[in-house]
Amino acid sequence: MTILVDRSRGATLLSKLEARTATIGIVGLGYVGLPLAAATARAGFRVIGFDADHTKVEKLKTGRSYIGAVTDEALQAMMAGGAFRPTFDFADFAQCDVLAICVPTPLTKQREPDLSFVESTTRAIAGHLRKDQLIVLESTTYPGTTDEVMKPILEASGYKSGRDFFLGYSPEREDPGSTGFETATIPKVVAGDGPAAARLVAQFYGTIIDKVVPVSSIKVAEVVKLTENIFRAVNIALVNELKVIYGAMGIDIWEVIEAAKTKPFGYMPFYPGPGLGGHCIPIDPFYLTWKSREFEVSTKFIELAGEINVSMPHYVMSKLTEALDTRLGLPLSQAAILIVGVAYKKNVSDVRESPALKLIELLESRTADIAYHDPYVARIPKTRKHPRLAGKDCIRLSRDSIGAYDAVVIVTDHDGIDYGLIANHSRLIIDTRNAMQRNGIVCDRVVKA
Repeated sequence: MTILVDRSRGATLLSKLEARTATIGIVGLGYVGLPLAAATARAGFRVIGFDADHTKVEKLKTGRSYIGAVTDEALQAMMAGGAFRPTFDFADFAQCDVLAICVPTPLTKQREPDLSFVESTTRAIAGHLRKDQLIVLESTTYPGTTDEVMKPILEASGYKSGRDFFLGYSPEREDPGSTGFETATIPKVVAGDGPAAARLVAQFYGTIIDKVVPVSSIKVAEVVKLTENIFRAVNIALVNELKVIYGAMGIDIWEVIEAAKTKPFGYMPFYPGPGLGGHCIPIDPFYLTWKSREFEVSTKFIELAGEINVSMPHYVMSKLTEALDTRLGLPLSQAAILIVGVAYKKNVSDVRESPALKLIELLESRTADIAYHDPYVARIPKTRKHPRLAGKDCIRLSRDSIGAYDAVVIVTDHDGIDYGLIANHSRLIIDTRNAMQRNGIVCDRVVKA
């Protein structure tokens, strides 16, 4: 049987995308949305950026960026040319031919998906939905979210997906702090609800991204992102466990990895650390774990990896406690500790899910004298998991400030930190990132953790 596809559906929008006369709305102007808005504007589209945070919008209106991937100069050029306009007025959804949703998808305290941002955004769009609009979700989520959560909300408006409006999914693949990739050069996985939507999603991203990778369904696209981050989470958990095992045997895990990665096949290096942080890897695997329960399928491997990674701040504290006792004869309760790096990864300012925050809370439960230095985080913002730490200020790294503490714990290995200064003036260094050795510093006061 031959299935006829009505290629006239979405033809008007397709023509606008091809001519780059479509107006593009980016909903959520964070580490995903703002770089996407910049790439879309550079491709020749008129872009409206939406965010519910009035402070962000007002800052953008003055030409100041808060995302490292988008410079102030690039932002100002976009706005001066009329290519980009930030707003918190969701009524302007009606002006947009394409709406890309880039809002957070965190976990609840019970490690269940929190789709409140996706749902509220979708309801707001539904209130201003019109014919021939393309709605694309970029937020990481479990398979079925686009079809089972978003689609019913949008169709409650009376419009039908695939006939009146078009629905798609394309997982974000941003890597904050990376200098090797940018939005336009990272291949984009795309899918749509039906052939017309699939064509439109591919056409939209194909105009702004160097390579588009179409897949057969939205659920496949949703699972692609989960698979990428589960792969990383599991392998990081494995190398973290090996660090503990090899450490007990007196073997340096970092030397092992450097030797193992010389094999040109069958091995890919992953590196241990004080735990997992960020917007994706600590969270995304549990979206699949939650969804799997619906099918009565266990995810033991994924959950075990999560347990190992979550336990790493406790391991770091145990190594610190042991080193204080054996090397300085000092109990943790009487020690003053300086944490170096509280961002979740090097060269970024993002502290979401950062293991440093968990470590600080663990240490504060044992001793009151804890400070931190991070050139990217002047003050710890309020976070869902660690609200008590909000407002804690960064101290300046100097000979005197280092010497005032009994131990320095390197949690995040930012490139701009003076590790030589730390080596010269600290009594004890707990290095969770192998930062000292990587910077060519040999110091007998370093303990790898």
